[in-house]
Amino acid sequence: MDKDAKIYVAGHNGLVGKALCRKLEADGYTDVLTASRDDVDLCNQKATQEFFEAEKPDYVFLAAARVGGIHINRLQPADFIYDNLAISLNAIECARQVGVKKLIYLGSSCIYPKHAEQPIHEHALLGGALESTNQWYAVAKIAGLKMCAAYNEQYGTNFLTVMPTNLYGPGDNFDLKTSHVLPALLRKCHEAKVSGDSELSVWGSGNPRREFLHVDDLADACVYLMKTKDASDLDGHVNIGVGEDLSIRELAQLIQKVVGFDGQLTFDASMPDGTPRKLLNVDKMNGLGWKAGRDLESGIADTYAWYLKNLSTPTDVS
Repeated sequence: MDKDAKIYVAGHNGLVGKALCRKLEADGYTDVLTASRDDVDLCNQKATQEFFEAEKPDYVFLAAARVGGIHINRLQPADFIYDNLAISLNAIECARQVGVKKLIYLGSSCIYPKHAEQPIHEHALLGGALESTNQWYAVAKIAGLKMCAAYNEQYGTNFLTVMPTNLYGPGDNFDLKTSHVLPALLRKCHEAKVSGDSELSVWGSGNPRREFLHVDDLADACVYLMKTKDASDLDGHVNIGVGEDLSIRELAQLIQKVVGFDGQLTFDASMPDGTPRKLLNVDKMNGLGWKAGRDLESGIADTYAWYLKNLSTPTDVS
């Protein structure tokens, strides 16, 4: 991937897109193409086609998606399946039409069955029922993954598919109505600390186990694959994670430590837990020559520092 190649980062305003732009800039790539939804709505076929025909990118990181946690997935199932299907259909087909050299499609570990054997290997895909609370998003992401495979087989395209585990980091979504568990807990812990609360209620039993990958590690992995590997090297899709997990209870305690909240944590078992455990087998990715580098505590501290600088009010930072 030449330093002056035109590289389109779809979804550059999102958590992953911002990290990809940071990584590409740091690596010296000089022609990184971005476009907001006002510039091109990837859910709109005509607009997407016109954009790709005008820009003709050499490489594409397809990180655009409608994302959110359990709460918003339950409220807007139709939006989640429609938007994510439309983005995949339009962007992948238009990339083929204009002759994109290589595309990386970013999925999610939620594509795997709810009760998949742990750690989850890539071949677990379609081996059982999905978690009901995010099945709409998962179905759309599975369709995008299979679409890339079909295009590679029929058209000889070079479209790679990666399935990252739960992500976090600077630029995360801290809106309690739509955020994932780590940023939600971080914000709640911070607000409880500022308010002087003696107790913080956490959704669920605290028993489910999750794996968390810093978004800058994901960006590093994706750029590494784009520079050094082809779709044939992956032999299907590839998991990207750290290969270690912890319980939500342990996560909450770690965030409590980083934030400095001294109150008591309680767990509301009346709220949904989601999948009991979700840990990825990352042997394939490690075998391709890449391994995650950040530990969770330092990553949370980095994320909290970003939150304090960018999102908390002056009175919150006491």
